[in-house]
This record gives sequence, structure tokens and C-alpha cells, in this order.
Amino acid sequence: MPLTPAIEEPQIHESAQGPRVTPAASRTAQTPRPVPGPRPAAVPRPGRPGPVRPAPPAQRAAQATPGPVPAAPTAPSVSAAVPQVQLIPASAEGALDAAEEAVDLLLDTGRAPGDILVITTGDPHPWAAHELSFGEASYWAQHDAKDDIFYADASHVQRAAGRPVVVFAANGGPAGVIAAALPVALTRAGALLIVCGDAQQINSVLGAGV
Repeated sequence: MPLTPAIEEPQIHESAQGPRVTPAASRTAQTPRPVPGPRPAAVPRPGRPGPVRPAPPAQRAAQATPGPVPAAPTAPSVSAAVPQVQLIPASAEGALDAAEEAVDLLLDTGRAPGDILVITTGDPHPWAAHELSFGEASYWAQHDAKDDIFYADASHVQRAAGRPVVVFAANGGPAGVIAAALPVALTRAGALLIVCGDAQQINSVLGAGV
């Protein structure tokens, strides 16, 4: 009786197989996207030298909850916050330009215009001279509104109200004006005092720790 030949199993060649699927566990994890770096420095204004950058303004300190005072629970001690002082060395002729650059940087880093008071010891800032031409009542009304940068002469520092940041431009003026006005400007600064002027002169007024 003749033997029936065995039926050969069809062979599936590797080329006919479907695409290989790499297990998910073996896939290489995607590299996280880099965190954007710090913002580039602002481009200097035309006709001005490059800015002398002060340190980033101080972060506003969170108000601490007063704790119990065992010795005198009914009269807790109160200590006034001392503002940070930043010195930008500049000549009398360049102090106002340095102050303007400091203001630009403050605005770029998020400070509101109403947070900033600028004091000059010599020639007044052009904005102040312009606004005073309309009368002192209008000028001081803008100071009281506190919705924009306010520029004041050192002779007005006693009248100027405090703001979080004070920029002091030691741009000349009568003898003794810096020594008289700078300590008052320090009391007007809530968080930061930026002084633009001769380093030796400023240190002699505020101390060598500036």
C-alpha cells in the first residue's frame, strides 16, 4: 500500500513577519525639557554706557507671627526691619544715569513703578523738573497717588513718604547734602536702598559695611 507523503508545514520566513514591537519597558525615557535659564540682560539704551547691574532686589520678607514673650507678654518687643543697602559706584556726573539703569532693572525684575522712589542730590531728574513746572500741588498729588515712580530732590526727602525701594543718586549738589539726606533716605526704604555715587563718600556716611 503506497504511503501518503507527510504534509509539510508552511514555513514563515522572518521577512514575512510583522514589525517588531519593542517592549515599553525597554524604551529609553525621553530627556526632560530644559528649564529656561535667567533672562538676558537688558540691552543698554542708545547713547548710554552699559548698565552697572545691582544685585537682584531683596525678596519681600514674610511677616512673622509674633511668638509669646515670657518676660513681658502684654508688651512684645517690636524691631523695625532693616533694608538691604546696595552701592553702585559712580561719579557725580554718572550717578543719575546709574540710578536710571537701576530703576530699569527693578522694573524688569517685577517691581511695580509705585514701589520706587528716586532721590537726587544735584540737578533734579528731568521728570521732576517738568512736573514741578505745573506747580507743587500737582507734583505732590502724584507722590500721594503712589501709582508711578516718583523723583524728588534731596531737599524734599523729609516730605517724601517711604516706599519699598529707594534709589539715591549722589549727583553733586551743595556741600553736606549727601551726609544730610542719605540717612533719611535709608529710613524711607522699606526693603532696599540703592545708592549711586562715590563709594568712599557713601561709606563715610553709612559705614564701611555698605
